[in-house]
Amino acid sequence: MATKHVELDGKRIAYTDQTEFWVQVGRYNSAYKTRYAFTGNIHQAVAYYRALNVGLGYKKRLYAPSMNKPTLARMFS
Repeated sequence: MATKHVELDGKRIAYTDQTEFWVQVGRYNSAYKTRYAFTGNIHQAVAYYRALNVGLGYKKRLYAPSMNKPTLARMFS
């Protein structure tokens, strides 16, 4: 398994082909729910994350459960 590196919003992220990336959506104070899951393809996960529009109390995040700091990006209205 080769380690790959990418920079996302000024953070350097190391991942492998087995790393899972979740795009999650929630509303107000409710818990996040996973809408999309990608394995080993951070570029596709970021594309889906950026394509989601948030407004009227919605929130979204890009999450990688296997990492030490799992929340890679987050946005809320």
